[in-house]
Amino acid sequence: MTVRIVLADDQTVVRAGFRALLDLTDDLVVVAEAADGKQAVEAVRLTRPDVVLMDIRMPGVDGIEATRRIAADPDLDAVRVLVLTTYQVDAYVFEALRHGAAGFLLKDVEPDELRAAIRAVADGGSLLAPAVTRAVVEEFARLKAPEAAGRERLAVLTAREREVMALVAGGLGNEEIGAALLMSPLTAKTHVSRAMTKLGARDRAQLVVLAYETGLVRPGER
Repeated sequence: MTVRIVLADDQTVVRAGFRALLDLTDDLVVVAEAADGKQAVEAVRLTRPDVVLMDIRMPGVDGIEATRRIAADPDLDAVRVLVLTTYQVDAYVFEALRHGAAGFLLKDVEPDELRAAIRAVADGGSLLAPAVTRAVVEEFARLKAPEAAGRERLAVLTAREREVMALVAGGLGNEEIGAALLMSPLTAKTHVSRAMTKLGARDRAQLVVLAYETGLVRPGER
């Protein structure tokens, strides 16, 4: 399978670097570039890529707003956004995850890690480096109180789905969830999918954010 990619970064040299790297890989192809968030959304709507590498801090429409627009468009439901950041623990990364990013990468990511991340997301994976993503979400969840209506929002979930959601927020994958709850990885995956559907979460990353925002999991809990 060839993975089609849109590169969005306001620095020409950064885009050129990523393109040069990806052009060396047979199954990854850059179909468009964008210098700001507005151009990124337009390019995504025009080319319908599998993955967008999205810089967060761009002039005009930034990467967070561009991610929100892509995630909110039903016609772009299959498009996955990986945000690019300079700092691992970054409030902007937290906001991007809230608005639908599937994960994030540091700009100094190793080539092999970049390729693996793009392939994983294109293949339906969503939460890259679960422990790191959890650390980002937890850090900024400390700064805000859980939603007042959190309990009501979670009422659509079964008790088992809430258990599974809490374990997802803890950084566990399907196999680890299955082992913890004495179920098969496939059953765990089914519960995760149902929880995402009921809560309107785009992927596992958003499910982690929702676990903290609704108070299902609190910062510091393990």
